Amino acid sequence: MSFEIRTLLAISATLGIYLLAEQIYIKLRRSPLVHPVLLSIFTLMGLLTLLGWDYPTYQQDTLFIHFLLGPATVALAIPLYEQMALIKKMMFPLLISCLVGAIVAAFSAALLSAVWTGEELLSLSLIAKSITTPIAMDISAVSGGSPSLTAGMVLLTGAIGCLLIPITLRLLRVQNDAVHGFVIGLTAHGFGTAQAFEKSVTCGAFAGLAMSLTGVLSAFVLPITPLADWVQVIVR
Repeated sequence: MSFEIRTLLAISATLGIYLLAEQIYIKLRRSPLVHPVLLSIFTLMGLLTLLGWDYPTYQQDTLFIHFLLGPATVALAIPLYEQMALIKKMMFPLLISCLVGAIVAAFSAALLSAVWTGEELLSLSLIAKSITTPIAMDISAVSGGSPSLTAGMVLLTGAIGCLLIPITLRLLRVQNDAVHGFVIGLTAHGFGTAQAFEKSVTCGAFAGLAMSLTGVLSAFVLPITPLADWVQVIVR
């Protein structure tokens, strides 16, 4: 099969599977349990296995889709700009809550895993579970975890966050879209941001802000904390 035909098939299959998964998601009332990203990932995994299509080849054939991730991320700046007045007003509490949230998310997951499972690799891989995947994988490598395992944990965290955060906020009677968006973006990164935009532009803008801030702050703060050393002490 020529490179051009293989590339066309790879892109068509990826887009087609995602569009089908999105329709299933809508039909099932947008349940996080059938998030289109999750459905697409597992469907593509099955398809690649069935066709004997190795992942590096598939990744090379879908570089155009990877390229579009950059413009899509930059496009998040548009709703952020539209909410700039409110963001400036809340900047200090947002920074503090983001820093505290990122540290608590990392420390609680890693230390609980170390105590409960005694698995060093798993515990170190959970340090970056609440951060967007590209940054999470780099932090995991620096911390001594497994980047591929971390990527899986990031997906699981996003799905669980999308399921539990809205319920928790309803129980707490939080009705402010900015607060809702910031909490779900901090906790459930890209998954949460996509869900937040379904609620409102304000909610999506603050989710995108939280996702970005969490990634940046975590990249600077987590590698210099003694968290990895504590995990190793607990496990051993």
